[in-house]
Amino acid sequence: MSVDIEKTGGGPEDTPPPAAAPEAIKAIPVRHYGRYVAAVIALGILGSIIYAFAQGKINWGAVPDYFFDDRIISGVGRTLLLTVLSMTVGIVGGVLLAVMRLSKNPVTSSIAWFYIWFFRGTPVLVQLFVWFNLGLVFEYINLGPIYKDYWSSFMTPFLTALLGLGLNEAAYMAEICRAGLLSVDEGQTEASHALGMSHTKTLRRVVIPQAMRVIVPPTGNEVINMLKTTSLVSAVQYPELFRAAQDIGQQSGSPVEMYFLAAAWYLIMTSLLSVGQYYIERYYARGSSRQLPPTPWQKVRASVFSVGRPKGALR
Repeated sequence: MSVDIEKTGGGPEDTPPPAAAPEAIKAIPVRHYGRYVAAVIALGILGSIIYAFAQGKINWGAVPDYFFDDRIISGVGRTLLLTVLSMTVGIVGGVLLAVMRLSKNPVTSSIAWFYIWFFRGTPVLVQLFVWFNLGLVFEYINLGPIYKDYWSSFMTPFLTALLGLGLNEAAYMAEICRAGLLSVDEGQTEASHALGMSHTKTLRRVVIPQAMRVIVPPTGNEVINMLKTTSLVSAVQYPELFRAAQDIGQQSGSPVEMYFLAAAWYLIMTSLLSVGQYYIERYYARGSSRQLPPTPWQKVRASVFSVGRPKGALR
């Protein structure tokens, strides 16, 4: 059976020409002149500040001379120790207070509320002085057969700093932990109770692990804040970093330089804690994010190995 090509229109001369490719859009970026002006002003202010400090009568050579002094290193160690112990007291006390605050027992709930109200409402420096000067009110501390001594011998500068910072931190951690516990859906608790789990086991195995995603980020900020707050305990004679820098500054005649030295050490320690906080937050974000954000090292490695690679090339 023959087919008439002219009638069917199947000839090559009747094929429509291919459509021309659309022209690429030439995007012209908008110029933000305000950004340039703001950058110039910011650089000018920064340069003025640097020039003022460079022209000031500051013995910058004293900073590296005392940077690794034994008294400074010892102060750094005491600062870190006090930070860890105070946060331990604060976290344990905060969890306990949060559970008490959420309790249906009005007595325990009221006690927790009063504790949080008092310690959050008074400055931590005032609390430190109260603990330090309680010896003017109580001559002895008597714990029965366990311990009995003069209050001045019992309440050392270290114990004063630990109680003042730890008990104050417990009030803030209580609110953080309470927010984390409330973030967990009540159905989780009801399902656990339906399976026969006790209230304590439900908290330990179901509620608290899920609440950690909410609790960890602000807790990391509290650790960094606690590290800086330890500088206040120099007022109660505890020889931490700031107190050591003060003593060296008075002896060497370079107090301002030693303050800069202490600031440099605080920046180093807080930077290291910030890195640790990032990895802890990343760990607890595994259950809520499909793809975890890259770590700083992964970002650097991706930037280094992508240099010279054509855009759009396969990795």
